Amino acid sequence: MSAPGAVVRIRRVYDEPEAADGYRVLVDRLWPRGLSKERAQLDLWLKEVAPSTELRRWFHGEHPPFEAFAERYRAELAGNPALEELRAVVHAHPAVTLLVAVHDPDQNHARVLLPLL
Repeated sequence: MSAPGAVVRIRRVYDEPEAADGYRVLVDRLWPRGLSKERAQLDLWLKEVAPSTELRRWFHGEHPPFEAFAERYRAELAGNPALEELRAVVHAHPAVTLLVAVHDPDQNHARVLLPLL
């Protein structure tokens, strides 16, 4: 569970950082194309919490319904210690921003992560 009053939001890593972002966590397995580490201004890159390479390729290649992807991703997260690490980060900071490189703001793995935090 998140700390009382903790704010967790999702933003694209390519967007300019804002003071309201708080602790910035990249939750993608791959480094965002064309982005320098200085511009990203990350506090943590937690690539282990991202979908597996196989799941990511399946989702982008087969284009299944988002809920089918979300179900498989939740199953991966069930045994993933990185989820507990992310929960600890959320508990330790009043504001956390999950950063993703994906274009779709509504159907991405961070949307699956959010309710689990």
